[in-house]
Amino acid sequence: MRVWFGLACWLGGVVVGMVAASEADVSQLLTTIRAIAHDGVGHVAAQAAVRELSAGDAAVLLPTLAAIDGANPLAANWLRGAFESVAERALTHNALPLDDLLRFYHDRRHEPRARRLAYEWIIRARPELADELIPRALDDPSIEMRREAVARLIAQARAALEAGRREEAAQLFRQALDGAGDPQQVDPIVKSLAELGQPVDLVAHYGLITEWDVIGPFDNREMQGFPVVYPPEREIKLDAVYEGQLGEVRWQRLRSHEPDGTFDLAALTAPHKGAIDYVTTEFPSNREQPVEFRLATANAWKLWLNGELLFAREEYHRGMRFDQYRVAGILKPGLNRILLKVCQNEQDQEWAQKWSFQFRICDPYGRPLRPAKAPASERAATP
Repeated sequence: MRVWFGLACWLGGVVVGMVAASEADVSQLLTTIRAIAHDGVGHVAAQAAVRELSAGDAAVLLPTLAAIDGANPLAANWLRGAFESVAERALTHNALPLDDLLRFYHDRRHEPRARRLAYEWIIRARPELADELIPRALDDPSIEMRREAVARLIAQARAALEAGRREEAAQLFRQALDGAGDPQQVDPIVKSLAELGQPVDLVAHYGLITEWDVIGPFDNREMQGFPVVYPPEREIKLDAVYEGQLGEVRWQRLRSHEPDGTFDLAALTAPHKGAIDYVTTEFPSNREQPVEFRLATANAWKLWLNGELLFAREEYHRGMRFDQYRVAGILKPGLNRILLKVCQNEQDQEWAQKWSFQFRICDPYGRPLRPAKAPASERAATP
């Protein structure tokens, strides 16, 4: 956090005394900073605006926090630097607007990184407030806030366990699991609950999708099939029959029973070398909403949402890990058609035999999204 205090100094010095600025002036400075592009276009103007904003008084703190909402990462970093320069002086002069910062923090409509920044300075001014704020953050949009809430519950659960209060420990571990999304926290919680005789369904916890309609194999010999537009890329007709790699292929409904939600195409379909499978499902949403599609695979893949290609990656056997890829998308109200193309090459080494994937849908803050109830008669538009 303190590293940002040096930013304004590096840019040309910060006025030690607090300088008042009009609301219009502050608004213009913030607009200039937010306009800086990812490639640095607008850098010079933004640099000057940060220097001027950093010289402001405590009145610029809340507008600067609010300007982080929706800002690109580069602009957000510059805004953070200006905020911390002003906040440092305000704290020194006992002028930090604590009540305003608390109101900002409690308003979850704001960007999580901006709310987290507000929290950090609230705690610098009033460290005892952590005991009040952290326990309420188990469902917070901020990943950092959730991690702290989970860590506190884990510590309490372990203390209860050491004291022989097994039932209380299990309850605390369960509460911690409700907010945990990071495997580094989930895994030890799951292990502790298993030792207490309470196994955890990780597929349900993470919201992994394990049932798909699958069709294939299509040809990917010599890795030539990645750019080929096979029929599922043109249409989704679950009763259709197409010519595949070995003859006629048709859609079939398959479900993974793996404890980690992995959908093993090599085990479910054949052959599993030099081949392509397509998998599809419908996901109901009760409103238009931004999401992240989180998937893991060691294979080349393409992902479509409602017929629109969202992302493609032609790379084979670089490992597979949880939430390996994150792809932004926007669900429409009603049913949404998801299509995934998973390609396997012809390498014959033992480590190159994986042909599988994990898949889940999260909100933009990493919380698993559960399918909404949709009318049974509604069907998503086919690509």
